[in-house]
Amino acid sequence: MISIQNRILAFSKLGHFLSQFKTAGFEKKESVVDNILFFEGFKHQIKLAQEKNSWFTKDNILFSLESWSNALTENNLKNFVGEINVENTSSKKVAVIMAGNIPLVGFHDFLSVLISGHAVVVKQSSNDKHLLPFLAKFLEYVEPGFKGKITFTEEKLTDFEAVIATGSNNTARYFDYYFKDKPNIIRKSRNSVAVITDKVTDKDFEKLSQDVFQYFGLGCRSVSKLYVPKDFDFNPFFNGMFSKKDIINNAKYANNYDYNKAVYLMSEFDLLENGFLMIKEDESYSSPIATVFYEYYDNEIDLKIKLHQDKEKIQCIVAKDFLENEVAFGQTQHPKLTDYADGVNTLEFLSKI
Repeated sequence: MISIQNRILAFSKLGHFLSQFKTAGFEKKESVVDNILFFEGFKHQIKLAQEKNSWFTKDNILFSLESWSNALTENNLKNFVGEINVENTSSKKVAVIMAGNIPLVGFHDFLSVLISGHAVVVKQSSNDKHLLPFLAKFLEYVEPGFKGKITFTEEKLTDFEAVIATGSNNTARYFDYYFKDKPNIIRKSRNSVAVITDKVTDKDFEKLSQDVFQYFGLGCRSVSKLYVPKDFDFNPFFNGMFSKKDIINNAKYANNYDYNKAVYLMSEFDLLENGFLMIKEDESYSSPIATVFYEYYDNEIDLKIKLHQDKEKIQCIVAKDFLENEVAFGQTQHPKLTDYADGVNTLEFLSKI
């Protein structure tokens, strides 16, 4: 088995490789090992990912890559492993079923399995199948011990000893039944919310636009719902969103905006909109593209109770001095390695299978 030190080193080298692909553009670095083999090839995979899925714009792909580059440092990886015993773990074959809503959305599970010393069997979404296999080849090159530990399949999963599966609430019911006899983590649909109080400033609303619009709002960490006090003035909110006005120039986003607006108008729903975003009063957490739902609250204590009761539906709560585990405005798409999806410690699960 590869030592934990070598696993960490391999992923830190991957982070260094990814540092060449930032939202500001591509920058080839001489210090990256064997760039001649991988740099141009990965640029091509980025292009293929864009062509396959029009939600995967170049900016969104590069945002994801830059985020993972920042996360995959040697120090971050050592802290990630932390006190979990991954040195003496006997290697198991762990199936990972990935979603495809944002670029590399399943990478954290992929990382967790391999850094725990297990072998991974990856079943990718058809919407996101170009980036990860190439990065796996890079890992196998810089750490040959990973060869034979990484498998991608499009067939029915058969040979595995544990599973981590992510899907919709409907597919989760299928996963629960199909994988009931295996150690498993089954993830369902979740959404993120923002709590607006009198402490929220104009600058916070501007930061919130990143939480709302990054990845077109398709991520589970994307804010899709606002909780606002009675008689809230939405003008500061819309002013904060204005910096993202160019999002309407994306044809697919614009089509969704037009369609959802037409549906709302025909149904005679009350809504506010600014030409690229609609807000609608609704108790649901999951809002359509180009729409953010909102709900009024009477007092903060009742709201805290409600959010606690609905914690299984919520990924992040954006707020300012409101809750202990709140996320700062503008930070939902910058999770740390220890910010586990659904609050389930993946490494702890993997250390016990």
